[in-house]
Amino acid sequence: MCHPSWARARAAAQRLIDLARLRRVRDRIDREYARPLNVLALARDAGMAAWRLSHEFRLAYGDSPYGYLTARRVERAAAFLRCGGLGVTEVRHAVGCTSPDAFRTRFTELVGMPPDDYRRRARRATGPVGIREAPATGPRPVKLALDKLRALAEDAGVSPDGSGSPRLVIGGTAGSFTDPDGSARAAEQPAPAR
Repeated sequence: MCHPSWARARAAAQRLIDLARLRRVRDRIDREYARPLNVLALARDAGMAAWRLSHEFRLAYGDSPYGYLTARRVERAAAFLRCGGLGVTEVRHAVGCTSPDAFRTRFTELVGMPPDDYRRRARRATGPVGIREAPATGPRPVKLALDKLRALAEDAGVSPDGSGSPRLVIGGTAGSFTDPDGSARAAEQPAPAR
């Protein structure tokens, strides 16, 4: 008979192994969404029973493997339809959906409108429909990020160029204390908020 803590340790180790398998299944679905995939093949490749894969996948990701697969297909189909150039049937085939009715139903369920209506609205719109995407620009976003970091550094009282050391003020009624590195510290009153 095993010690009870050994059983808990084995269960925890098995859970980590199962999570790694589930991650590989999810990554495969993300990579191969356009190929014919089914739960039996995914489970076989993961070394799990199909019912267990479905159950564990739903617990980990909130959806069944098939639901996750169809959501990825609809996501990619919406992107293709926004770009234009392809008809709904061509897009449906490009993302790996064989049934027009199932594709239309799931697309409408997730996007809120049928694919042909979505395509028409995307054609008329000046920008993307649904999820807003930032336009690709040159080095400006990096400059904005650096400006933001510089402003945050100045607000925190740290040198914006990254030199020097930041000063952290700890306030409270505890009095002096010792850091984990052994340095003695005294509590100070925080600076008034700006």
